[in-house]
Amino acid sequence: MKLKLTLWLLSVLLKRALRRKPRFREQLERMRGLDWGIATEDLSVARYYRMTPKAITSGSGLPVDLDLELRFEDEATALKVLRKPTQQAFLDGMIAGKVRLVGDSADMNKLQKLLKYL
Repeated sequence: MKLKLTLWLLSVLLKRALRRKPRFREQLERMRGLDWGIATEDLSVARYYRMTPKAITSGSGLPVDLDLELRFEDEATALKVLRKPTQQAFLDGMIAGKVRLVGDSADMNKLQKLLKYL
């Protein structure tokens, strides 16, 4: 339940940043949008985010056409990494086999640059 709430709150923060933070909008315009999602491996908790310079939409589940997916072994691992989403935390999770990246790692770098402006 905590992970679902955290992911929903992330969508609220993204939409708010698009409205209020010019640096966030500028970075998103340079990227020309990004479709990404976060989920547990068993897909019991999943949420996607479709971001364009004009709007951000979010919903439950994971569509198949996403650019990037972050898959976590379980809810506890996801909460631990998402509370302090540093590059080192993701790397440690990937090495331990608790975090899996589905998609291009360049998209992950774009996402991390964008999330700095939240």
